[in-house]
Amino acid sequence: MIARFATFTFDSDQRLLLDRDQQVIHVTPKAFELLAVLIEAAPRVVTKVELHERVWAGTFVTDTTLASVVKELRRVLGDRELSRPLIRTSHGIGYAFTGIALAPQHGRGAAQHWVFIAGDHRVQLRTGENLIGRDPESAVWLDVRGVSRRHARIIVSPSAVQIEDLGSKNGTVLRGAPLTAAAALRDKDTIRIGPIVLQYRISHAGISTDTLGPT
Repeated sequence: MIARFATFTFDSDQRLLLDRDQQVIHVTPKAFELLAVLIEAAPRVVTKVELHERVWAGTFVTDTTLASVVKELRRVLGDRELSRPLIRTSHGIGYAFTGIALAPQHGRGAAQHWVFIAGDHRVQLRTGENLIGRDPESAVWLDVRGVSRRHARIIVSPSAVQIEDLGSKNGTVLRGAPLTAAAALRDKDTIRIGPIVLQYRISHAGISTDTLGPT
């Protein structure tokens, strides 16, 4: 389920909550699950009993625990408008999501994101943070002199892909210009990390990735 409301994007499959700038908002797992239940059931009131069963299945928790998770969600969402709250309390019964949630239109299918290293080696990017650097745990591992251990990162979200330098010694160059702040990536963009040139590519479901490559 993907839904948009207020200035947020909610993606239950990828377990992502994004702000207006498509930056990941960190919430606890139970808060995320609670928000998913409320959005899915909107606009009806979800009883406390149902919320206990769906979010804390097989575990006994008190209404105080539920209230504390609701409080966390309201804080994260900036839900302070008492006359028009995103999460409405039905006293003694439960809670309801009152924000207008709109599912975005789907185009050719789910996008897949890749970087090509030196024009031949291909690495698929995952949703969320993809580190680039000499750290062996990096998504894009470049064990080369001139590349910092944590050199840069590419953040993939449902509606945007951004690259950001992480204070590397030799900097990151995007489309021929030094990267001084997070910037959006476009298909076929070139990225220089130290002496290594990468190219970002995007494909959609139904398009063969066998023929996808630098052009």
